[in-house]
Amino acid sequence: MIGAGQVGATIVESLHDEHDLTVVDVEPPLLASLSYRYDVATVSGNGATRSVLKEAGIASADLVIACTSRDEVNIVVSMLARKLSAAKTIVRTTNVEYLEVWRERQLDVDFIVSSELETAGAVSRIVGVPAARQTDVFADGLVQIVEFDVPDDAPRGDVIGRKLRDARIPPDSKVAAVIRGDRLTVPRGEESIERGDRVVVIGSPAAARAWSAIVSPSERLVDDVVVFGAGATGVAVARLLLEQDIRVRLIEADGARAREVAEELPGARVFHATGIDAEFLERERIGRTRAAVLALPDDAKTLYAATLARLHGVPLTIGVVHDPVSIPVFEAAGIDVAINPRAVTAEEIVRWAHDPRIRQLAMLEGDRYEVLDITVRGESELVGRPFRELPLTGSLIGAIVRGGRAIFPHGEDALQPGDRAIIFTESSRVAQVERAL
Repeated sequence: MIGAGQVGATIVESLHDEHDLTVVDVEPPLLASLSYRYDVATVSGNGATRSVLKEAGIASADLVIACTSRDEVNIVVSMLARKLSAAKTIVRTTNVEYLEVWRERQLDVDFIVSSELETAGAVSRIVGVPAARQTDVFADGLVQIVEFDVPDDAPRGDVIGRKLRDARIPPDSKVAAVIRGDRLTVPRGEESIERGDRVVVIGSPAAARAWSAIVSPSERLVDDVVVFGAGATGVAVARLLLEQDIRVRLIEADGARAREVAEELPGARVFHATGIDAEFLERERIGRTRAAVLALPDDAKTLYAATLARLHGVPLTIGVVHDPVSIPVFEAAGIDVAINPRAVTAEEIVRWAHDPRIRQLAMLEGDRYEVLDITVRGESELVGRPFRELPLTGSLIGAIVRGGRAIFPHGEDALQPGDRAIIFTESSRVAQVERAL
């Protein structure tokens, strides 16, 4: 792996238990920190040079991950890797144009991950389920993973405050986990969901919306979004929302950039403004929008703008956070959702280093838990056994995709060879889940 920054550190944390990792970076302190915390080899030097890659053992590598903050370095690494090894290559990019070139098969790389597009996807999924603090879509949209915070004033009724065996859980959904304080449980029938809990749900998209209505009945469909900041991330978010027929307004402090984006996105209204001018916010009735996405280059300005948007009445604020240490600060300040582009990028990269049967992967709760979309082998010992007979391991099979449709299993259901199982598990148990299936 080339790059020991935030993306690289997240990847190492996820992979070090089950993989022999060598990390290359030009910053010895970053390497020292990783080697102290994890059992990984390190090489200090420029990973975009043949001599350093050879020293790192690239000739015997199965996978090369180029995840530095410089796109051109990552691409050069992948080109050299092709010459020096038979390894598959993954490149991180912050330039969507490189992704487009790769899709046109003009860049010889196995996989490219765009931080901007991954962030835009995360934002759009949150906008689709406004009560969620995190959500991901699996199996081509058939299954949705949603993480909710149950408000302290959430109404008690058919679900909140009732034992799960008696609760009217929305059809086609399962409660994967209940987090109460520092304790997480994979709930059984005697457990209940209480105010202040954090809940992870696996279900159909319709069920996800039903859960949103249960957790926060006052939340309405988001059809109008203001994006603060027209940088690469802000534009990627705006473009994706426009494709979903959501009205978008963009606020950009740089006049030349505002004019450029206005031409690039004719479907959006683009304002040349700072976004922190109270008179502007009042005049343009920003407080009446359903959601604000803060994609400014500085976390402190993002936090200030998000707080100001909330004070003007915006019900859903989503902050794009560049430093992970800012996330708890945003949450403590009342910002609804904080998304770290490096974390969502690392999540997509990690999938490639797992078992090749894993089609998709999502990380939750500071990467302590993962949701896997994995294909079941015919020789798995779990095939054909009713779910009620499976051992309690702390993992949960929340859904099965079979024949193009999603099944949300009950006790009498059983896995079949070729099923795609959507599983919630601790990150430390991923390798065991792979072996079992």
